[in-house]
Order: sequence, then C-alpha cells, then structure tokens
Amino acid sequence: MTLKLGPIADDKPVKVSIDVPADIYRDLTAYAEAHAAETGLPSQGPTKLIVPMLAHFMADDREFAKLRRRSSG
Repeated sequence: MTLKLGPIADDKPVKVSIDVPADIYRDLTAYAEAHAAETGLPSQGPTKLIVPMLAHFMADDREFAKLRRRSSG
C-alpha cells in the first residue's frame, strides 16, 4: 500500500483551531496509524496530518493552480 501523504515536515506552526465531525476524526486517526505503519515512524496523531493533507489537496487542484497563476501574474 502506498499512501498519498509522504513524510511530514517538522515546521514552525501557526495555531489554528477547528472542529471536525467525529467520523472524520476517527478516519484521521486510522489514517495516522496507517501512515505510521507505512513510514516506520511513530504515530504523531491525526492533528499532524491535517496540514500536509490540505497542502497535498491544494497542490493537486488544477483549478486552484490556475487561479493562483492568474492572481499572481
């Protein structure tokens, strides 16, 4: 199995607080465990996955990339 989420960089965070539905939290927890098993690193819990998942999602969104190119150029 190869998960889409690669290694998680240790970066200086900005504090953001969100509420997620319980089923999403359970899925994030399961994903965190699968990610830990795949990478061989200890699980850092589901909250560490949110930022890399969002970054991956935005990087793969072609329409968002077009919008960013238009707004920066």
